[in-house]
Amino acid sequence: MTRIDDMPSAWDERTQLTTFLDYARDTARVKCEDLSDEDARKAPLPGSPLMTMSGLVNHLRWVEYYWFRVVLLGEEDEGPWTDEDPDREMRIAVDLPLAQVLDEYAAQAVHHRELVAGHDLGTRARRTTGDGRHVDLRWILLHLIEETARHNGHLDILRELIDGRTGV
Repeated sequence: MTRIDDMPSAWDERTQLTTFLDYARDTARVKCEDLSDEDARKAPLPGSPLMTMSGLVNHLRWVEYYWFRVVLLGEEDEGPWTDEDPDREMRIAVDLPLAQVLDEYAAQAVHHRELVAGHDLGTRARRTTGDGRHVDLRWILLHLIEETARHNGHLDILRELIDGRTGV
């Protein structure tokens, strides 16, 4: 499967930010290529039972939802997590086919690309962060690039532990 490039088509700030987020998203997808559902559900790190390939991709999906829909737009939080199970998005992913998790992440990315295109980068979030600040869309994009890239490192480690595959 072809991987998207990290070089933006233009050098304006929006294009650079959205290109890097798309590249990070695509990197997560590529790291899951040719992985069986069984392997996607494995948690090979003894101290991290929620750290699975499918769990991390589902986490990325729901993190984007939270920052774009709940924080930026101020919508009600309908994420899968609860006070009793704050990591539920990672736990439920092992009950889903990996293809479904990847498809839902990709479909949501399409929606979020449209959302970002319709807002100025300086648009302030309707909800505050935990420390009471109103971040802007620019900060949310940077945060999601960082979050996705960090978890891509986790996906690298898991993939190597699961089947030895490296370099994706």
